[in-house]
Amino acid sequence: MRLLKKLAQDSCKDFVKVELKSKFLELTFNATMRILTGKRYFGEDLDKSELDEAKQFREIINELVVFSEFIPKVGLGWFGFVSEKSLKNISLRLDDFMQGRIDEHRNEKKNTNTMIDNLLTQQQSQPQYYTDQIIKGLILDLLMGGTETSGTSLEWAMSNLLNHPEILKKARKELDIRIGQDRLMDESDISKLPYLQNIVHETFRLQPPLPLSFPRSISEDCIIGGYKIPQNTTLFVNVWAIHTDPNLWTDPLLFKPERFEKEGEVNKLLTFGSGRRVCPGTNLAQRIVTLTLGLLIQCFEWKRTTHELIDMNVGNGMLVVQKNLPLEGMCKMRQISAIKDIL
Repeated sequence: MRLLKKLAQDSCKDFVKVELKSKFLELTFNATMRILTGKRYFGEDLDKSELDEAKQFREIINELVVFSEFIPKVGLGWFGFVSEKSLKNISLRLDDFMQGRIDEHRNEKKNTNTMIDNLLTQQQSQPQYYTDQIIKGLILDLLMGGTETSGTSLEWAMSNLLNHPEILKKARKELDIRIGQDRLMDESDISKLPYLQNIVHETFRLQPPLPLSFPRSISEDCIIGGYKIPQNTTLFVNVWAIHTDPNLWTDPLLFKPERFEKEGEVNKLLTFGSGRRVCPGTNLAQRIVTLTLGLLIQCFEWKRTTHELIDMNVGNGMLVVQKNLPLEGMCKMRQISAIKDIL
């Protein structure tokens, strides 16, 4: 809501240029940390008691770059620009930070409804399954699934919409018809907005935040696609290749949300993995991206900063593929009744 309020205040009279990458990352980090810990770690109006904690958290995240937990030890040599020692250092600092938050919630014993509190409640009844180490792993999975990947996906989704104003117009029309202009869209409305959901699906297909799946270790010798894979091999699935395979998709390199109107198409997506090992942050990431994108479309008019198309080239990401250039766009507050709930 803070992002919407700031954009509305800045653009209430005319179009203004906004840099969206950093705003999306701050929004998704804050939203996820609110769910996990009940706190925000980004913003100018933080409580003084939280400033040091927030500073420590931001420093760790800036160094982590969604990296340390997802690179198998055997693969560290592939990334010559980072040492195993530095990764271990970041992991230890992150582990200490997460342990501190767990201990804080355990000692305070407040009746709050955060993810950590719920997991600690489970720990009391099933201590063998919900150890502190398991809880820290779950928190990290949700943190990464709900923040960096969500922020990156929001940036790609807005880039796609700015390059396809006709799709943006169609999405806004759906919002105006199904939600109206008198109130803001909320999470319960997502199921009423199939075209908005298809825009998110198409973004996940064409620009999956993790083009290579999380690593998998083969437990026993097996054959995959005619290839013999020995036990203990570390395997990555090339998600991007599957999502752009012309044998699976018509015009695979084109941004066409309408393709998901066909029944069963969404089941071909492997954005967050599949089966029992699917990313636990999947639902959280999808909700954050869909709700935020819907509110941005409902409350603001958008256009490119120039007549040229948005640069869709990718940067030198490690695992999360980000845009080569941070997204900038022009926005203007819409004159609708729902805006009163923001200002």
